Amino acid sequence: MEDEKIIELFFERSEQALKEVDIKFGRTCHNISYNILHNDLDAEECVNDAYLGAWNAIPPARPNPLLTFLCKIVRNISLKRYELNTAIKRNSTYDIAMEELENCLTSPNTVEDELAGKELAHIIEGFLDTLSVENRVIFLRRYWFSDTYSDIAQRVGLTEKNISVRLTRTRKQMREYLLERGVLV
Repeated sequence: MEDEKIIELFFERSEQALKEVDIKFGRTCHNISYNILHNDLDAEECVNDAYLGAWNAIPPARPNPLLTFLCKIVRNISLKRYELNTAIKRNSTYDIAMEELENCLTSPNTVEDELAGKELAHIIEGFLDTLSVENRVIFLRRYWFSDTYSDIAQRVGLTEKNISVRLTRTRKQMREYLLERGVLV
């Protein structure tokens, strides 16, 4: 089913939208989450949470492309779960009380921080545009989708060593690109 039709199902509040999303994008979403968490049950829960997030965001959002929208939600939820799973266990009354207050406090991020983050994202997008299609795919598969060197090598038809060397060179190029644009690294 086409993305536009799935989005229309969301706007109609039809549960069929979630079924169609799962059929079309479920495997990709699960792979992203699993590559971060390395746990099938956690990955499945994160994907389901992402579907709920999409359900709550559409409408009013009309994401284009839908896959990118879903992948971003899955990735963010999975990263939060990863942080939760790997955090030092806190159980003191003080820690619990402070966590309860976190929702009441203002964000430590300032407008300047948010603008700087958007500018950095724009600069990184510019860097990605300088890469060949193949190197861009390798970079994104590793650092966005969290694929292993082996998975990337199979996908693009290169050796794991070649993938490792390309990623090392690309990181060096990115560092130089960022420094040239005044980004402290």
